[in-house]
Amino acid sequence: MQRLPVITAFGGFNPAGRSSFHRGYRRLVLDKLGAAERAGTLSDLAALMGLRTGAEAGGPLDPALEKQVLDGTLVRELEKRFYDYRQCHFHQSAELSNGDGFTFEMPARQLPEPLPADWRVESLGDGRVRVRCDGLSVMLDSHREIPVASAGQLPTGFEPGNAYNSRFHPRGLQLAILGASDAVQSLGIDWQTVAAAAGPDRISVYASSAMSQLDPYGNGGLLQSRLRGNRVSSKQLALGLTSMPADFVNAYVLGSVGTTGAVAGACATYLYNLRAAVEDIRSGRSRVAVVGAAEAPLVPEVVDGYATMGALANRDGLRKLFPGEIDYRRASRPFGENCGFTLGEGSQWVILMDDALALELGAPIHGAVANVFVNADGTKKSISAPGPGNYLTVARALSETRAIVGDESLRRRSFVQAHGSSTPQNRVTESAIFDRLADTFGVDNWPVCAVKAYLGHTVAAASGDQLITSLGIFERGILPGVTTIDRIADDVHHSHLDIALQHTERDRASLDVAFLNSKGFGGNNATASVLSPHLVRRMLAKRHGEKALTDHGRRNEAVTVRAASYDERASRGDLNAIYRFGEGLVDESAIEMSTEQVTLPGIPPVALSDVNPFDDMS
Repeated sequence: MQRLPVITAFGGFNPAGRSSFHRGYRRLVLDKLGAAERAGTLSDLAALMGLRTGAEAGGPLDPALEKQVLDGTLVRELEKRFYDYRQCHFHQSAELSNGDGFTFEMPARQLPEPLPADWRVESLGDGRVRVRCDGLSVMLDSHREIPVASAGQLPTGFEPGNAYNSRFHPRGLQLAILGASDAVQSLGIDWQTVAAAAGPDRISVYASSAMSQLDPYGNGGLLQSRLRGNRVSSKQLALGLTSMPADFVNAYVLGSVGTTGAVAGACATYLYNLRAAVEDIRSGRSRVAVVGAAEAPLVPEVVDGYATMGALANRDGLRKLFPGEIDYRRASRPFGENCGFTLGEGSQWVILMDDALALELGAPIHGAVANVFVNADGTKKSISAPGPGNYLTVARALSETRAIVGDESLRRRSFVQAHGSSTPQNRVTESAIFDRLADTFGVDNWPVCAVKAYLGHTVAAASGDQLITSLGIFERGILPGVTTIDRIADDVHHSHLDIALQHTERDRASLDVAFLNSKGFGGNNATASVLSPHLVRRMLAKRHGEKALTDHGRRNEAVTVRAASYDERASRGDLNAIYRFGEGLVDESAIEMSTEQVTLPGIPPVALSDVNPFDDMS
């Protein structure tokens, strides 16, 4: 009997805002919400964006402020707080020559080492020199346009580093701290209670970035320092590592001494980390698993790289799709006529518990992750091209899920969160996979969602966006349509698919399963199966009995009140980010050890196993 990985909390931040309590999901389906729910969603965003604070927060917005909130969220034209794409700074190399040579003065301490062969240096005293030379190789400050002008950006005015003492932290790590903190506080249970119930060695944290931290405070600054004439800092290399989202959360949010890991799989990174967590829970190695990813790729170097590959929607391509004025809000166009994907930034986190612990603690039940399947593409002609591995991941997910929930739930009560990257190649290949496998498994009019239409491609966090949106769909019953396109492209396969161009409302009790699909550069394919909360409750009742669920409901009442208190504070702009730098340090000299257990001060003992796992071979 394997344990069920129950989703007990979720949180994060992306271009739709805060993820906990389905806040960001509601921004996606805003047009389908009632007046009160719509006003609450916009008010929460206004507080996050610093437009309304304290006593002003809450209640409907006036039309001008509402427009400001709407215009400052989701995919849109790139804001200058990142860089000015119209005149982005770069260095232009040049060779200067003059028939009579050059003469100039400079501080002696700025002389290059070794001196160029044709330089003749004369001391002027006071630390200055005069230089005569025949020619000069120089780098001239210059500016040029980067032809990529759209991005999925955090809400305008929301700067994650302002929510805690984030000095010298790369933006991706700022997002990791805030995202994990949001998830932990939305749980409604004190983390020390969770750790004591699970055991310190039975907690896992799996999280990473795919691109590493590439702004000036991370690897970007590390690689640029020498060429910019600066010194490398003592922090840039360490903080630039792809494992830092997990490391920061272990150290400064959870204080965890449990299992940790950072799995990278290009655009499938989130699902790779989710797979590690699910395996830990199902096997019993861990009772709690925290899963996340954070990516902040809106820097010129990353955009240059993807643009040079021809992967991004650029201004020339968008002009062909929008003959008049470019609509940057519709730049990301999954399954429609498109010209490349749109980068986004974000961080998403979930907390999984095994089913018994979730019931014991009265934890919220938002669903469960049944499994995550991963397959490579095999032999490839191009490392960036899609391949056959995704057929395997989707087919395996469909087959196992049918065994869990039955044929009717698979065929009539499931939906797909497509990778939907908005490239011409993706729209053909991914739709073909879904369409052919839907036919094989007898699924007709299979609903297909593509949240990158609203958020852009947040790289490592992209499947986290899919997961959080799916939890919102289970809770609210509104399937986001691909509203950025006017029609499905002619080469898209959709005989058995329902790729809606508008939001679709369903009875939430009629939705049992979500399939999350991800395709990453290099042949990194992953598909996850996520079960709805009402289905999970039925499964828990069957395994543990109705009384256990009744007891859970009673314990959950106080948990719900505590979680709602955090949501109320956060909706006023008070995120109260958890950041425990230097707090609760363990005195290693006080660690107690025996052959049976190790006890760290202030932490429950960790038992040491003396069981031979290879007894039949010894």
